[in-house]
Amino acid sequence: MADLKIKDILDVLDNSLEIHQEAVRVSNPSRFREKVQKLAEVSALESGEKQGLARYLTRAAALDLGIIPASIHDLYMARGRGEVPPVFTVPAINLRALSFDAARVIFRVAKDMNASAFIFEIARSEIGYTDQRPAEYSTSVLAAAIAEDYKGPVFIQGDHFQVSAKRYGANPDTEVQAVKDLIRESVAAGFFNIDVDTSTLVDLNKPSVPAQQALNTELSAELTSYIRKIEPEGVTISVGGEIGEVGGRNSTEKELRAYIEGFRKELDKQGAGMTGLSKISIQTGTSHGGVALPDGSIAKVKVDFDTLKRLSQIARRDYGMGGAVQHGASTLPEDAFGKFVETEACEIHLATGFMNMFFNCIPVDLREEMYAYLREKHASERKGDMTDEQFYYKARKNAVGPFKARSWALSLSVKEEIKKDWESQFKKLFDVLGARGTRQYVEKFVKPVIIQPSIKNYLGEAAGVESVSDLAD
Repeated sequence: MADLKIKDILDVLDNSLEIHQEAVRVSNPSRFREKVQKLAEVSALESGEKQGLARYLTRAAALDLGIIPASIHDLYMARGRGEVPPVFTVPAINLRALSFDAARVIFRVAKDMNASAFIFEIARSEIGYTDQRPAEYSTSVLAAAIAEDYKGPVFIQGDHFQVSAKRYGANPDTEVQAVKDLIRESVAAGFFNIDVDTSTLVDLNKPSVPAQQALNTELSAELTSYIRKIEPEGVTISVGGEIGEVGGRNSTEKELRAYIEGFRKELDKQGAGMTGLSKISIQTGTSHGGVALPDGSIAKVKVDFDTLKRLSQIARRDYGMGGAVQHGASTLPEDAFGKFVETEACEIHLATGFMNMFFNCIPVDLREEMYAYLREKHASERKGDMTDEQFYYKARKNAVGPFKARSWALSLSVKEEIKKDWESQFKKLFDVLGARGTRQYVEKFVKPVIIQPSIKNYLGEAAGVESVSDLAD
């Protein structure tokens, strides 16, 4: 390690860390908790060696404090065996803006509720437009856990690690390799939960359901096999599959069975008996981010809860999985969330609603500056007779990354207002999704393995920026 850079960081941390031959020990936990935000900020806003060291030290210090990146696989498989009752739905939360601050709120709520079954996730698309590579994202999450004195397994997930149909059509090998490269980068950063999404390649023009799902099953199995080959020793990464693009038509039992059975056959070709999926994502009527009406309000969506319940039960009963996953739900009416537990969904993905709160709370001048950026750089996203409200709602996620430093620089009072709104919403969601008291299940079935980080993974070359406009959130 570079001594000068290390000294700079240790000075910022008021020497609450000690390093001996690359072994990291937190010598003053209370002081370190007060200072760890500095590491998250360097991780998010700096570059080069200093940034890499901040990320490495955060992860190593988290392990020293009993905060362990983990896989939720064994909890879901226990649920599939009937050993964990389907009385809660795991919230999987995508953090786009002020990720460190948002994660602090989540850990605070979780501690108050004795909750442990919740996931932090980021999609391939979000990595691009929020300017958060996997190592930055996991650093924000782990630093937040340190700041809130949270202990135990922390589930960090790659959401919608998706194959672009357009790019696959142009060059299949290159596109699949791009997803594999992202998986490898993410696993090195502590993502031990990966949702592979090749549902973009389902071909509904084929004559039979198995034929429609064939390419989806083949590539899902290939990516799962790749995950199994690179996962750390002692860790079984939780892998999720998907049978239909969110925003498309609702999924059916035939599709579920064709995908799972086809996937198993394809995976066995890669290696007989290789561990498969822990869950499956289906489409039940929602769309990512919701649909904005001309006045900027969000259209009401009718979720097919009967399909969700039936397919979740089949996934558990017949295939031993944790159940079905609901995407695109954060903008649904509040009275809908209790139904996800009733319908036995094992996981629900939440993102846009929290980003909306961020935009509602930031100063007007900053928001207008972001909107001016969108008018200049993303005018092509404005379609037909879209109103200003519809255009800004659809496009504003693209301003998150370019204005990341400005978000970090928001005043304490503005951040507190945002966090207050987030905390209120997280409390409601955790309660209605049955997250309260789930630590008992996590502690019984999840035995996290301490994987010491390799500093070379944090000091290598930064990954390049890719186009994500055709990928799902």
